[in-house]
Amino acid sequence: MNFEKIIKNDITIAEVSGDIPLITDVQSALDILMSAKYDVGTKNIVIDKKLIVEDFFVLSTGLAGEILQKYINYGGRIAIYGDYSHYTSKPLKDFIYESNKGKDVFFVATKEEAVDMLMR
Repeated sequence: MNFEKIIKNDITIAEVSGDIPLITDVQSALDILMSAKYDVGTKNIVIDKKLIVEDFFVLSTGLAGEILQKYINYGGRIAIYGDYSHYTSKPLKDFIYESNKGKDVFFVATKEEAVDMLMR
């Protein structure tokens, strides 16, 4: 796992990169948040969806809800970017839509959009 520090409009963001899925369960997600806090000095995370285990996007597993609730509890914000067009689940589409209306969790197509969402 690597972090790239992005600073824009005096807001610091940690872009997470890696070669394999880094968020596989609640603990790995918290590890990323805490590592970003201590290594980069921020709780704003941008991550490619390919670095998140696919179970996250199957809402019935409860993984997404549990991880995102922990992030919010710890003051973290996350923007996940990638292609969501192949998902057919209406609950997932609704979840993404509602998340994007908030201020802590975002699902967007590109890294640039992800960074912009955390600038709000």
